[in-house]
Amino acid sequence: LADTMNVTYIHLGGHVELEKYRYVYFSIMVTGYVLILSSNSTVVCLVVIHKNLHEPMYIFIAALLINSIIFSTSIYPKLLIDFLSEKQIVSYEACLIQVFAFYTLSCSEYLLLAAMAFDRFVSICKPLQYHTIMRKRTVSVFLVLAWFVPACHIAVPFIGNANSKLCSFTLKGIFCNNSVNYLFCVASKALLMYGLVVLFNIAVFPMVFILFTYTMILIVAYRSCGDVRKKAAQTCLPHLLVLINYSCLFAYDMIIVRLESDISKAVRFAMTMCIIMCSPLFNPVIYGLKMKEIYKHLRRLFSQTRRK
Repeated sequence: LADTMNVTYIHLGGHVELEKYRYVYFSIMVTGYVLILSSNSTVVCLVVIHKNLHEPMYIFIAALLINSIIFSTSIYPKLLIDFLSEKQIVSYEACLIQVFAFYTLSCSEYLLLAAMAFDRFVSICKPLQYHTIMRKRTVSVFLVLAWFVPACHIAVPFIGNANSKLCSFTLKGIFCNNSVNYLFCVASKALLMYGLVVLFNIAVFPMVFILFTYTMILIVAYRSCGDVRKKAAQTCLPHLLVLINYSCLFAYDMIIVRLESDISKAVRFAMTMCIIMCSPLFNPVIYGLKMKEIYKHLRRLFSQTRRK
């Protein structure tokens, strides 16, 4: 869909039998979005309200869940409008903004998980130095870097692609992601190489760091008494579950873009729905049920609600 009043529109061609199932898709996604907003917000509010949760670990969890809310809000409202619309289109500028938000927030998740891993490493491996190292200022620096570093990295291709010439106006997806690279007449080799550097810097490297810190924690826990092992299991297992879940979904997003012609439209559609639903719903459930202190406050909250 070429220029209309100097605005370039892109057709989102990844929907499957939308005329037949539009209300089913809409119902599923609006339910998912409400659950994401309510579950993530509930845990964040508990962390904010209760003073015993004003510790680095819980602050990082709250930041991760806020990240999930913003991530979902960058995708769901437009997606819900598309399900009910006759035409599934988006302006090229809005598409680039969505790509920027999607990958910035996705990479922020890795850096927040890396900050959590460092916090757990200091807590279990250097307990006497914990309060010296994990001060309020350190936590604030980690939080700022977790959002600022990915934004700076992703801004380069965002600016570089802003004036690129398009030869195709149909995107093989239901929202804008890296598939937008297939719309350009000539793909910039420099930007493709830069994309690999970004992937390494803010996804692969943090993941290696996380795995290294948890390996060190496991070694220390194995050599220590039962209490240290219990603490390691209680606080590290939720982070590892979230990391594994998110890495599988993120890896699939990378693969689906690279092998887009080899995957059927229905499979791509179903897996894309999973990518945007699973992680934002999975995180608050895991942290709510597996983190002992958060679970206590959640149980108290639900028991009070029942009484009322």
